[in-house]
Amino acid sequence: MAQVYFKTKPDGRAVFDYYYRSNPFDGGYAIFAGLEDILEILEDFQFSSDDIAYLGQHGFTEDFLEYLANFKFQGTIYACKEGDLVFPDRPILQVEANIIEAQIIETILLNILNFQTLIATKASRIRTSAKNEILLDMGLRRAHATGGYYATRAAIIGGFDSTSNVLAASDYDIPCSGTMAHSFIQSYDDELEAFRDFARIRPKNCVFLVDTYNTLRIGVPNAIVVAKEMEERGERLLGVRLDSGDLAYLSKRTRKMLDDAGLEYVKIVASNQLDEYVIKSLKNQGASIDIYGVGTNLVTGAPDAALGGVYKMSEFNGEPRIKLSETILKVSLPHRKQVYRMFDKEGNFYGADVVVMASEKEVGVMLHPFDTTKSLNLEKLEREPLLEVVMKNGSRTMPKRSVAAIADFAKNRMNKLPDEYKRFQNPHIYKIGLSPQLKETRDRMIMEHKE
Repeated sequence: MAQVYFKTKPDGRAVFDYYYRSNPFDGGYAIFAGLEDILEILEDFQFSSDDIAYLGQHGFTEDFLEYLANFKFQGTIYACKEGDLVFPDRPILQVEANIIEAQIIETILLNILNFQTLIATKASRIRTSAKNEILLDMGLRRAHATGGYYATRAAIIGGFDSTSNVLAASDYDIPCSGTMAHSFIQSYDDELEAFRDFARIRPKNCVFLVDTYNTLRIGVPNAIVVAKEMEERGERLLGVRLDSGDLAYLSKRTRKMLDDAGLEYVKIVASNQLDEYVIKSLKNQGASIDIYGVGTNLVTGAPDAALGGVYKMSEFNGEPRIKLSETILKVSLPHRKQVYRMFDKEGNFYGADVVVMASEKEVGVMLHPFDTTKSLNLEKLEREPLLEVVMKNGSRTMPKRSVAAIADFAKNRMNKLPDEYKRFQNPHIYKIGLSPQLKETRDRMIMEHKE
């Protein structure tokens, strides 16, 4: 496509919208993640000499390859703040650029934003279940190869506290933590000696895995012995980890054994195929768990595995463009747009975002996208514009935000979302409406194309 554009309309200007059509996990929201990575990638986006040589083997013309050799993204990007809550069928990010540039960046943009938004949303759901307990990302070994790197970043944005992924922790300045494997204990003839060596060499943040042989008869008693020896040296055991069996039952029994030994400060860590539903069940059963280590179901975005984000053209050379479909929900919105979020008197989300044409200044009512009987008066509601310029002429316009700052912002926004939208089953539907002008333009274009 880019080569054809180069030959036929090299100066064409396009606007593309990034959005998705349904919330992941049958939930009530998603958390936007991946923007900072996209901005960094696009600032340095280029084709190497090896890239050009490879593409030359696939039928591309010399003049187009020369264009690619000097390629630099010089477009403008409008986006929501990373970490914000987003909802279906409204722009999350817009690209305004030369048509060739806008088309070439489509795949990397969808790859990064779809994946990180999915994982950040999964992490947020797990955080909702865990409440104030510590959450540790332990998913790298079960992740989809190098996707585990970005999964860690997204998990922190969604509400996790730390990770066992050392590289991601270093690159993104994320707290890093971990425990031990069963193989460490198996390498010793005696579990007690394994614990002793580990505590002697790694006394800080020391956590013992206690279920290698028998949790309550061997593992926890051995942990208690070594914890007492650590006390004599002026040290403290951080915790014990349960990785199998009935976690609710074992955690309560373990807590009693530790407390009876005067080790009330020792924390209990639980892992093993956890997700938001298992953690919620454990909490309901009164499990004595202080730290949850979550792996597979977090970093793979189970059970959804992918977010269906799309990238659709909405304007070309200043003229509106629309994509029609037999499925009415797949009809796209024309023109460059702005999105406003409505707030109630207490400063919480009202439960409605309105999509307007970028040129509109005042909008007093929002209309249902397809149901002509439904509308919402906006005049008495506070509003906030969500799409802001984050990159202009290929250079970012906003200071770089740390993962920790993005995570804090996401937490703040989650606190403004009413609980009915956070339910796991049948969450309240967040309203997305159109301004009368945008709806009229879209409907007119639908009729024109049908004719």
